[in-house]
Amino acid sequence: MKKKEKLLTIGQFAAMHGINKKTLMWYDEIGLFKPAAIHPENRYRGYSYHQSPILETILLLRELGVSINEIQDFMGDRSAGRLKSLLEEKIAGLDLQVSRLQAARTLLCAHLGHMETLLGMDLSEISIIEKEERCLATVEIGQDTTFEQKVELVAAEAGKYQLGRFHHASYGSMIPVASLQDGSFGAYSKLFIEIPFLAYQDGLHRAPGGRYLRAFHQGDWEGLPGKYQEILGYAREHSLELFGFSYEMGINEDVIDRMEDYITQIEIPILG
Repeated sequence: MKKKEKLLTIGQFAAMHGINKKTLMWYDEIGLFKPAAIHPENRYRGYSYHQSPILETILLLRELGVSINEIQDFMGDRSAGRLKSLLEEKIAGLDLQVSRLQAARTLLCAHLGHMETLLGMDLSEISIIEKEERCLATVEIGQDTTFEQKVELVAAEAGKYQLGRFHHASYGSMIPVASLQDGSFGAYSKLFIEIPFLAYQDGLHRAPGGRYLRAFHQGDWEGLPGKYQEILGYAREHSLELFGFSYEMGINEDVIDRMEDYITQIEIPILG
């Protein structure tokens, strides 16, 4: 005759799975997970060790954010195919959350880098730095594009990438190096949006990796031509050939109230 299986108390079974016994009581009340037996006299719940895989599946689905109703529906018709589909759906959701958290971390690190730069910068210094290649979303502008139109263009472009809020990306302006060398210091041709983890696709701009000249300008934008003349003079003096675009970005907007305190970071790629 088969030996009767020894049952675990609700406390023992809950402890084995790292949960509160009230959770098991609730699962029993809603019909999601019932004990193997109930003592006919004291009504104590008893659980079989062989029920553990079922409970662990429920707990896993709860950790993945699956609702009780969804789990009840699945438990009513369990199959490998249904569990596979359910897990794939939730894993895809987790991957999206991870990507968003990584993007948020990258953006926060960029802001942190700006603050560290602010605290240790020498506004008169022009330096050579190394940068990795970046993919930027851009919009075309001209000298007649109004500020309001620029905001609308950037907002529309940012909307394509489901940023959620404006501060989830970094923004700046681009001016061709050829225009700078011709003395056309107001010939901005693009606005850019730097979105963390943006992979290259058609229509995006590739900001090259390699060496860049970096300089800073404090004050309103009317003083930028003077800074560019200084940068071009530095490049000539050090036999540096600049190419592509100059990338401008404000780096202290979060901590100032006056335009005269505004700091523009200027980065221009160096050929070779």
